[in-house]
Amino acid sequence: MRGEEIVRVRKTTPATLFGSGKVDELAALIRAAEAEAAVIDTDLTPVQQRNLEKAWECKVIDRTGLILEIFGRRARTKEGRLQVELARLDYERSRLVRTWTHLERQRGGTGSTGGPGETQIELDRRLIADRIVRLKAELEEVRRTRGLHRKARQKVPFPTVALVGYTNAGKSTLFNRLTGSEVFAKDLLFATLDTTQRTIRLPQGRPAIVADTVGFISDLPHELVESFRATLEEVGEADLILHVRDIASPDSDAQAKDVEAVLKQIPTVEGKTRRVLEVWNKIDLLDEDARETVLGHAERLRTQGEAVAVSAWTGEGIEPLRETIAGLIDDDPESEVTLEPHQGEALAWLYANGRVTGRETDAEGRTHVTVRLHPAALGRFERQYGEG
Repeated sequence: MRGEEIVRVRKTTPATLFGSGKVDELAALIRAAEAEAAVIDTDLTPVQQRNLEKAWECKVIDRTGLILEIFGRRARTKEGRLQVELARLDYERSRLVRTWTHLERQRGGTGSTGGPGETQIELDRRLIADRIVRLKAELEEVRRTRGLHRKARQKVPFPTVALVGYTNAGKSTLFNRLTGSEVFAKDLLFATLDTTQRTIRLPQGRPAIVADTVGFISDLPHELVESFRATLEEVGEADLILHVRDIASPDSDAQAKDVEAVLKQIPTVEGKTRRVLEVWNKIDLLDEDARETVLGHAERLRTQGEAVAVSAWTGEGIEPLRETIAGLIDDDPESEVTLEPHQGEALAWLYANGRVTGRETDAEGRTHVTVRLHPAALGRFERQYGEG
């Protein structure tokens, strides 16, 4: 980066956002720095972007354009690339005039002067519109497939836990710590774009599915919220949402409000109550005084199922987090099951599909098991192994 400047705008100028004096001042700074691009941390209209590029003689990128550029580099799966491309086409559709300035010398076929590049622009808009339709159809197929997978999971009713949080809050590191996976995790904006799911074992054997999702950011462009609808549906379907916060960041409270604002845009499945547990991550980065304060406050909230303080990097607080998760999603009814000595396979099934809370063996060698099972899982057990 060659330089940066904070500009206070009391009144926006429709043509250039900034006043003419500030535009000239910034142009001098850009020329002195020999910058090839200028990034503005706000959204620009197509007209403002075009006029600033002419005035500064360099490429101008606004907030949405920069986020889309980063997303384009981070997407790894086919679904992620489709979503990013759809968002970019939707964004670029109104900015085509900037792309076709090289056609200004063209004339109409009769020798008369039509609008410069007018035909080419209209053709390009039609091509983009057609491509958007195809992308939406492909993403709808992704959404349908995801729905089928979700129905299949519901037949093996493991509770689902979705990780959400501001970008770079440590979601993927926490995901890896909980699941023992090696999902890409790095100190980067939007390191994760593609939803990843893994099964974990909670205390006393209860299985659950954990999903890592895309990071949020303040004023997340609406193009991205819409395009990533298929991915964000996992959040709306989750039995529990872990809101991962970088508690060591001075902007932690503001970031939390930004995440909550995006969550409000994601509908919850009908009949399901949204439950959110805050995970205060990166306590290893706090100084001693701040650390004691955060740990004390978190411990009080943990007893109410509201917050847990952890360090996903060092592993501190992970076991209390697992216990809290189990307590919040463990609302299946308890059943008493008696197994004969030869029914070892049935006992293993109970551990794999439920949460065993008690187990005793009597003098005859029969095993009496107290287990929490989803009613559908209990029905499958009884059909497969008898009522025990």
